[in-house]
Amino acid sequence: MSLGDASYSSSDALGDAFFPLYQWLFDDSSDFVASVETTLAEARRDETVELFLSRALGVGAIVGGLFWIVGTLLGWVLFVTVINTETIIGLYVANDALLAVINAIKVPALVLLTGLFFGSIGFAAGFGGLVGVPYMQAGERKREINMLLPDAIAFMYALSMGGMNQLEILSAMAKADDTYGEVALEFRSIVQETEYFDTDYRSAVRNRSMETPSDELGQFLTDMLSIVNSGGDMTDFLSDKKDKHMRTAKQEQELTLDTLELFGEMYMTLSLFPLLLIIILVIMSMMGDSKTTLLYGTVYALIPLVGVGFLVLVSTVKEDEPGDGYLRLNEGEEGDAASTSREPGLFNLGLIERFRGNGRLFERIYSREGTHEAKWLLTHPHLFFKRHPLYTLGLTVPVALVILGLAVAQGTAPTSLARMEANPIAGTFVWVYVPLYIVFLPLAVFRMWNLRSRRRVVNNLSDDLRKLSSANDTGLTLLESIQTVSETSSGKLAEEFRVIHAKVNYGTSLRDALVEFNNKYHIPRLARTLKLVSKAQEASSQISAVLTTAAQASETQDDLERERKSRTRMQIVIIMMTYLTLLAVMAILKVKFLDVMAGLATQASGGASSSAGGGSMSFGANIDIQMMNMMFFHAVTIQGILSGFIAGYIRDADLLSGVKFAIVLPTVALLVFAFI
Repeated sequence: MSLGDASYSSSDALGDAFFPLYQWLFDDSSDFVASVETTLAEARRDETVELFLSRALGVGAIVGGLFWIVGTLLGWVLFVTVINTETIIGLYVANDALLAVINAIKVPALVLLTGLFFGSIGFAAGFGGLVGVPYMQAGERKREINMLLPDAIAFMYALSMGGMNQLEILSAMAKADDTYGEVALEFRSIVQETEYFDTDYRSAVRNRSMETPSDELGQFLTDMLSIVNSGGDMTDFLSDKKDKHMRTAKQEQELTLDTLELFGEMYMTLSLFPLLLIIILVIMSMMGDSKTTLLYGTVYALIPLVGVGFLVLVSTVKEDEPGDGYLRLNEGEEGDAASTSREPGLFNLGLIERFRGNGRLFERIYSREGTHEAKWLLTHPHLFFKRHPLYTLGLTVPVALVILGLAVAQGTAPTSLARMEANPIAGTFVWVYVPLYIVFLPLAVFRMWNLRSRRRVVNNLSDDLRKLSSANDTGLTLLESIQTVSETSSGKLAEEFRVIHAKVNYGTSLRDALVEFNNKYHIPRLARTLKLVSKAQEASSQISAVLTTAAQASETQDDLERERKSRTRMQIVIIMMTYLTLLAVMAILKVKFLDVMAGLATQASGGASSSAGGGSMSFGANIDIQMMNMMFFHAVTIQGILSGFIAGYIRDADLLSGVKFAIVLPTVALLVFAFI
């Protein structure tokens, strides 16, 4: 028995053990059970609701039991050794017998209640956490389906224009999971139900419309079923739905961008709150009421919490593009076979991966291919890091750690709070800025190079698709149209068209050449376009209408991208200006307020000590200037790094997009504090 089988049997045993408890607590016809059962179907979880809830009860009981033990021990420690329980209730009891009983049971009752409280929390966390997993999975599937549905309908429309019937369209959609993800899996359920359960496809479509987590897809399937039953024109129906969902996508983006504008205004207010709190704490310190612990908490806890919290808030609205952009060479590939369709490299040697282990000859070829890729990496490291920017961390992180270790060994990096306060700029530069530059600069450079080279391909995609459509409409085949466009156009896409034409002339099929071209750049938008074109050309070489549809879909994506960049640019400006305002206030506070008040306090302290009779501590006499300078500099540094990542995430829904901002903003703070 494998490890997976063992874990599955263990889970079943847990569910079986708590099944009687499930029967006692829940009614099969209850709304809660029905809701969980529906959600399991929407999340594509192949288990019954009875077993799932029984297992959840078991996990809740185990976690609750552990928490009960911890709570009981904690209660015993608190109420026996730490907390005085003599007056814990504070009520006067006249009856001595009743008072004796209360005193006898008070501590055990408090310990028991503490254990029950922690046990309840543990049970709720275990049971609720496990039950919430399919809800989160269903929500994630719904989000992806809604995002990909407009392109999926355009794909179905193109296939209908190419002459495919309804069943062929459903089958093609079911096999397109490398491009259309969860939408394709919904159609795969329809096809599998008709093939393996002897269900007519009308009933299968109806069943899926009720079980899909997306209301939009459910409505689409319901409308499609009515067209099928009434004998209407499927092509016209798909054309109308394509236009409708394209408009819906624009409206959804408008709503998202409006919400981001609101978040930008919220961030401007929230990010200034720590600044105001720091100013108040500084004034309190000057008045003699030092709040050093609260100041540390504001700088090193509150500022990061506000930034991370806002980032999480934005992630609930900002949507990344689903899919990895790779297409399979052969439809139906899964697992390791599908991974060989990706661009060959050091960690994926391409086609030879399929034949490894089939003989000494293939093992020798595999070894030679690995050696070849390793030599290429050593001779072209810049190209390797261009393809895989994150792999720069494998070099830069150890280098940063070594440099920090050498700095500590040589005494350059301060290892105590007193040394850091004595020279905060130099100490922070060694501990924060040097690793920041070493790790983030190569990552930012290679990532920008990677994105720029990939985006060059789709810059002229819409225009070149229009040209392909016009050339194909004159009677040229798709391959001849590709050759014509490559000769009459310029840019990266035209160069790739020339490569595709050359590959086909040397024996590669047109579909394989298109897939290899796509996987070289693996852009989800490009993958959807090439999937549509490659599938349509299998039915006919005259696909002018399909190419026009692909051009329209690409133009819609261009419009959405331009609108998104235009609107998010304002949010980035707001974040930058907010940070620069905070930096300016901190610099002014240090130069024009903190230093001046410290000087006045020193003069007042000297005058008071020289006068007879002494006196109380003067205003600002006990303020720690070095500590305050360190706090101010660390505050703007932390805020700069967080603001950079937030700006990048708002722009591209990718944290790595904020690396370049996370370098620039703290650098501005470093320069300002170095010269004031």
